[in-house]
Amino acid sequence: MRSTPGTRSGLRRCCAAVAALVCTALTTVGAQAAVAAGASQQVQPVCRDGGTGTLHCFAVVESTTSSGARNGSGGPPRGHGANDIQAAYRLPVTQGSGQTIAIVDAFNDPSAASDLAVYRKTYGLPPCTASSGCFRKLNEQGAAGHYPPFDPGWAVEESLDLDMVSAACPLCHIVLVEASVPSGQDLGAAENTAAGLGVAAISNSFGTQEYNGMQTLGRDFAHGGTTTVVATGDFGFGPASFPAVLRTSLAVGGTTLAKSTNARGWSERAWFAAGSGCSAYVNKPAWQTDNHCFMRTVADVSAVADKLAVYDTSIPPGFGVNPGFIVVGGTSASAPLIAGVVGLAGNGTTITSAYPYQHSAGFFDVVGGSNGYCGGDYLCNGVKGYDAPTGLGTPNGTSGL
Repeated sequence: MRSTPGTRSGLRRCCAAVAALVCTALTTVGAQAAVAAGASQQVQPVCRDGGTGTLHCFAVVESTTSSGARNGSGGPPRGHGANDIQAAYRLPVTQGSGQTIAIVDAFNDPSAASDLAVYRKTYGLPPCTASSGCFRKLNEQGAAGHYPPFDPGWAVEESLDLDMVSAACPLCHIVLVEASVPSGQDLGAAENTAAGLGVAAISNSFGTQEYNGMQTLGRDFAHGGTTTVVATGDFGFGPASFPAVLRTSLAVGGTTLAKSTNARGWSERAWFAAGSGCSAYVNKPAWQTDNHCFMRTVADVSAVADKLAVYDTSIPPGFGVNPGFIVVGGTSASAPLIAGVVGLAGNGTTITSAYPYQHSAGFFDVVGGSNGYCGGDYLCNGVKGYDAPTGLGTPNGTSGL
């Protein structure tokens, strides 16, 4: 990722707000390291960055040759399934009835409902269909029909989001709101539509580098009575991303999850590309007390962002993976997982972004892993207590949310 004049200007502002130790490291090194690591791990983003004014999704996929993922039928899917997620985070999945989670994305996924049905059946989750009222798909104006055009990358993102909400909260209802295009205005309109439905949480797995003037769109991501959950992005340590950086957002970073012989049965470390940073524009909220960033720090909390099994049949030829079960990652997975946990907790209509900080005992502390270079500081390393790549940590049940 090249450093543009706007990027350098933002970094200078950020450096003015942080301690000297961190100032020397706030360059594009973190993003470049994440991209390099991604190349070595053979992951590829599914959405293009359209530039200023356009937001892109954060899902990444492993190629068929590198992942060995099952495509189509035969053999179990590779990657963490719903049962792994539930076990790792000790989720009380019999809760969540009566809660609705909204997912906001761009473009149309024509096979969203049928792909969701296969994923849920594969992992023994109860059906969630349009006919039962559990699943709804709407355009950005809130109508069922007249959907936007198809985009294969965003369709993978939508499959990922639907599967992760389902894994975390099998009894939650789900509404998918599709913006016409991935502009800030259209995604903001979809966000307002979702909030108007009275949902417990809205999952947003997209963003762009923060910029001066983003606050004009910020009101579309600030709704009382619902929790706005936003992925921090997949470019590692560097400039913060919008809309995750907003004070009204519950910013979600990412981890790598693995089975372990420890008492929990699982271990976690910061995911190599989890977005983290110190804002150049957003003032520090009172509920954040980390001391090397005098502005808003992201992330707040985190969840697994690596090697997740997702079912999608809309993938066209030449996309790098075949239709069926694929291995997907990114903080695009972490955000809907956290939104699902909010649904399980049943607090989405009342909590604010400060709530997890007031209930930090409800998270597994993530120690280890890095998403770039910052001189060993918590802004790019998984350390004991709060750190920027993983925030307060990952859910240990629902008490933190």
